Amino acid sequence: MLKHLTIRNYALIESLETEFNSGFSVITGETGAGKSIILGALGLILGQRADLQSLMDKNEKCIVEGLFSIQQLNLENFFTANNLDFDPEQSILRREILPSGKSRAFINDTPVNLNILKELAEKLIDIHSQNKVTLLQDESFQLSALDTFAGLDYQLNLYKSLFGEFTQMKLELAGMIRRESEAAREQEFYRFQFEELEAASLVKGEQEQLEEELKLLTHAGEIKTRLSEAGNLLEREQGALDLMKEIIAGLKPVKSYHSEIENVFGLFESTFYDLKEASNDIARVGERLEVEPARINELNNRLAIIYQLQQKHHTDSVEGLLAIKNDYRARLDAYTSLNDQINILKQCISDVFSKLVKQADEISHQRKMAKQPFEKEVISLISGLGMPLAQFIVELKTLPELTPAGREHAVFLFNANKGGEIQELAKVASGGELSRVLLAIKSILAAKKMLPSIIFDEIDSGVSGEVAGKMGSIMQMMAAKMQVIAITHIPQIAARGNYHFVVYKETSDTQTRTFIRNIHQEERIVEIAKMLSDTTITLPAMETAKELLKN
Repeated sequence: MLKHLTIRNYALIESLETEFNSGFSVITGETGAGKSIILGALGLILGQRADLQSLMDKNEKCIVEGLFSIQQLNLENFFTANNLDFDPEQSILRREILPSGKSRAFINDTPVNLNILKELAEKLIDIHSQNKVTLLQDESFQLSALDTFAGLDYQLNLYKSLFGEFTQMKLELAGMIRRESEAAREQEFYRFQFEELEAASLVKGEQEQLEEELKLLTHAGEIKTRLSEAGNLLEREQGALDLMKEIIAGLKPVKSYHSEIENVFGLFESTFYDLKEASNDIARVGERLEVEPARINELNNRLAIIYQLQQKHHTDSVEGLLAIKNDYRARLDAYTSLNDQINILKQCISDVFSKLVKQADEISHQRKMAKQPFEKEVISLISGLGMPLAQFIVELKTLPELTPAGREHAVFLFNANKGGEIQELAKVASGGELSRVLLAIKSILAAKKMLPSIIFDEIDSGVSGEVAGKMGSIMQMMAAKMQVIAITHIPQIAARGNYHFVVYKETSDTQTRTFIRNIHQEERIVEIAKMLSDTTITLPAMETAKELLKN
């Protein structure tokens, strides 16, 4: 509940602080005194939009701070999830508007995103104003009201979480199918390219070997001639080998006379054997080497295939072609893998959908079970609010597909008068009737939802007398389980409050300021008498005020 409210530099408020208590508090004051200003300031710490024009002094920042009791609200998980300091007893929500127009939000002095502030505030307090009757035109609110009455919060949270998973999986599947469609158009191309490279049977390093062999065979005739000439120079009479033999024979007798002569002899002897080996090699190569036109043609054809593939795929090596072939294989494998993933995901979606249907059916059953008791409670309350013949029905309509809220939506049907046609509430109810119906629904839901605080902002507009008294009674009843604050112009409601606050203005030569104060018995009599009198407070008005407070 709201325990303490501080407002500084907001609209007509220079500085204001007030304490609130549990139970039923009423706030009254003349029209224009500033009740809506206080509510607007409170709205800032509930996450509403900040307006630089709201600053009283445009050179100073505006501060609105609320101290809330949060006992037994089980909010520790919220604070932990948002990395906030947690005090199980109370929490401070603060909003600042700087002269620059920048807005800042804090929870327990920790800066937070405005959405986080709003999320926490919605767990602490509900502001119910006249314009909130438009909620009754919102089918999602109507269904939510029935669900809250039925105690479906836990089941709906599970269902919504699963529905979110289901929706995400469907989006993922749609993306996969789109990628598969795009990939399918490319698969024929990839497969053709892969099969062409696969058919080429490329071997790493083969290009260099082929080119070397082709070069050898292409010049085979010239090579044989050159080898024959070289062999002849070595082996003919008085050729290189004979000359080497003569040199060796001439040096052999004198080699032992000096070490250098022996070294020279060794060189010639080694050279002779090398030349002899070279001569043998020349003979062997010459014998093996033949001009083979068929083999040359075969090599040219093989290299032509390699060169053509290299040109096509913009690479200059067989290794590059092999890498490209592997890439095509990976693309083909990925396509097959994508098909497998799609089939797996389809099965997962089917399984999740089956669970959703089961959960939705159970929620539907609970709604149908809660429908009649909810209708009876609403009728019981609104009959005491000046509509004794009113009819109220919750119509559940089954939807063709599952939604985040289940398989149906709800429509409130209403008729205020005997014999009238029951129609959609939002279409046939007057503003005053809508206010009373919404108050009845809010009072029913307040006990179910365990919301710690609710503020009613002049929802009694358009009603008076006995009906106003009944509205006050409902607020009193609600206040037994939660904090209720009502801003009102109706004396019958003001008299029922456990606490009474008056909002008033004071005007100086240069400025008008708004204040609030808590008044007690004698002052309450005067304040309520003012509300009963048109102008001057009369003795009958004072007596009536006393009677209202007594009752």
